Amino acid sequence: MGEYKVCHIGELTEATPYRAEVEGRKLALVRIQERIYAISDTCSHEDVSLSDGEVDLEECALECWKHGSLFSLETGEALSLPATKSVETYKVTISGDDVFLVIE
Repeated sequence: MGEYKVCHIGELTEATPYRAEVEGRKLALVRIQERIYAISDTCSHEDVSLSDGEVDLEECALECWKHGSLFSLETGEALSLPATKSVETYKVTISGDDVFLVIE
């Protein structure tokens, strides 16, 4: 358990996935306004990187580039087929200009 620095907040572009790895976990971070989300970077349907996909602002979700499955940035829930399994989400904190991932 702990907090791990992921990046500087200035590295995150609005609604653009950011790929990171912390403690062996592959992550996709997404900044939407002042909120930062962190989810597993691996699609639950096929072993591809979600951070290569696009952000759906209306659904607050990340779309897998390969087959179009949407994953909620808030819960990790698979919102559309072909994915049926959720992906893990992580708590993010900000201290100053640094973004930290909380691993419990």
